[in-house]
Amino acid sequence: MALPIEDYAMIGDCHTAALVGRTGSIDWLCLPRFDSPSTFGALLGTEEHGRWLLAPTDARSTSTRRYLDGTFLLVTRWDTPDGIVEVTDLMPHGDRRADVIRRIRGISGSVELRQELAIRFDYADAMPWMRQAPEYGSNAVIGIAGPDAVIVRGPALHATNHYHESVFTVAAGETVDIVLTWYPSHRPAPGPLDVDEQIDDTTAWWREWASRSEPPALYRREVERSLLVLRALTHEDTGGIVAAATTSLPEEFGGSRNWDYRYTWIRDASLTLSALMLYGYEDEAGHWRHWLLRAIAGDPADIQIMYGLSGERRLPESELTSLPGYNGSSPVRVGNGASDQYQGDIFGELMIALREARRIGVDEDQYSWPLQRSLLGFLEETWQRPDNGIWEIRGPQVAFTHSRAMIWAAFACGVEAVETYGLDGPVERWRELRDTIRHEIETEGYDPERNTFRQHYGTSEVDASLLLLSQIGFVSADDPRMLGTVAAIEEDLLRDGLLLRYRTESGVDGLPGGEHPFLACSFWLVQQYAHSGRLDDAIALMDRLVGLCNDVGLLSEEYDVEGHRQVGNTPQAFSHLALVRSADAIARATAVR
Repeated sequence: MALPIEDYAMIGDCHTAALVGRTGSIDWLCLPRFDSPSTFGALLGTEEHGRWLLAPTDARSTSTRRYLDGTFLLVTRWDTPDGIVEVTDLMPHGDRRADVIRRIRGISGSVELRQELAIRFDYADAMPWMRQAPEYGSNAVIGIAGPDAVIVRGPALHATNHYHESVFTVAAGETVDIVLTWYPSHRPAPGPLDVDEQIDDTTAWWREWASRSEPPALYRREVERSLLVLRALTHEDTGGIVAAATTSLPEEFGGSRNWDYRYTWIRDASLTLSALMLYGYEDEAGHWRHWLLRAIAGDPADIQIMYGLSGERRLPESELTSLPGYNGSSPVRVGNGASDQYQGDIFGELMIALREARRIGVDEDQYSWPLQRSLLGFLEETWQRPDNGIWEIRGPQVAFTHSRAMIWAAFACGVEAVETYGLDGPVERWRELRDTIRHEIETEGYDPERNTFRQHYGTSEVDASLLLLSQIGFVSADDPRMLGTVAAIEEDLLRDGLLLRYRTESGVDGLPGGEHPFLACSFWLVQQYAHSGRLDDAIALMDRLVGLCNDVGLLSEEYDVEGHRQVGNTPQAFSHLALVRSADAIARATAVR
């Protein structure tokens, strides 16, 4: 049975990521990319579905863990009756391979440890052929199935009932290294790593990257960790930013709202980029823009809401039978059917991110502005089209107010590009459309009886995404209509102080069951409070939200306020980027108080 979601820490190499539990078990790892089939899948099943356990044999052992400051090197300290050891888990950065290093260092006394290795390729559907490989080292073991192979070097492993194990002792002053390396099965196994060099180089790389930002003093640790999470979820080679490192962690325990988040959403990537640009990460802005140009090249009518890490367009959704699901929450899905949806808001998020890149000095090249002009040209003809909205509803398409406001923002960005930066474009037409859309939203998307903007035209429901209307400049944060919207959202969507996205019982999303408060939405409320003069409320809510981070600073998608536990895919880029922006909003509001 998998651990609570908050009991997992992430390690990664900016190509993929592993989840390491408090028990010392790696229960999730897809190799060599985020979206590859799993090699360890116990997160969505049991140890029979693949895991790599490394922990003391003494059941009385206790552990604490931390990241080395400014890195994704995870250090777990095990205290036992006989001694203390530290295990450092990492995935080396920059070696152009797919490796996991587990270094055990004796601190005091003598500690007996147990290693259990159960490799299950292809989402636990392929049991590998395992063999001793002395030609690659005295204790090397190789596992192969289909296109995948791994080699493990470390203490001698012995076969036991479809897994391999070893028991060994580490005394004070001793160091034992275990390295697992994935490689294509048709190639020879890679040679051994210089573990000291990889640890030093990876530590230095992460710290150099982290040192380029200056988080606000009030939430320095949380912002630094969140920025690191956003970088860790960015694919090094392609620039694609995954929404999370996992698939099918449920939005409702035992329910079916289980989705694959290991892809690049235009919206999430745009917002992530905006968060990174707050702290001066210009290179990431340029890298992502190149990804975008490649992914959406061609007819704007063919733009998708999400792509694969390299810009792949086909992400067919299917259900796996080889994995039973997180604590029985099924189905387990790979791919994502929402890739075929139309969501009008993505144009606004995209244009805002590219506008912010211009503002920090990222020059337009021969392709980037023509692309933006093309997208606005497409919107000129299609802006009235109903859509599936920011939450990817699987019910009928409607005119979501948030989507229309983001289309308004797209045209506003186009107007600014011409008027402020001297770029060429039909500014009169864009200005006219911007104003037309504003009038429509103020007429159709606003409920005068309740003094609130609506979730979509023709409803009295509200939606947490309406909090973004003030952030994009559609209305000011202290506009009476915005304050009325906040009051309606607080009345309808707060659950024990945290915000739902919308009321699932309204039936708008076409799905059975419900969900828990969505962390990014609560961070949006922090920002609204900060911008509208409710700084004390902003800080109080922010303090509660950062208190929901696990012991190493990670957040999933949602939070179960009754069960006091994290819910949904993890770590979630949306949650962490919203944390970053909330800390910035509080810092700005504090500075002018």
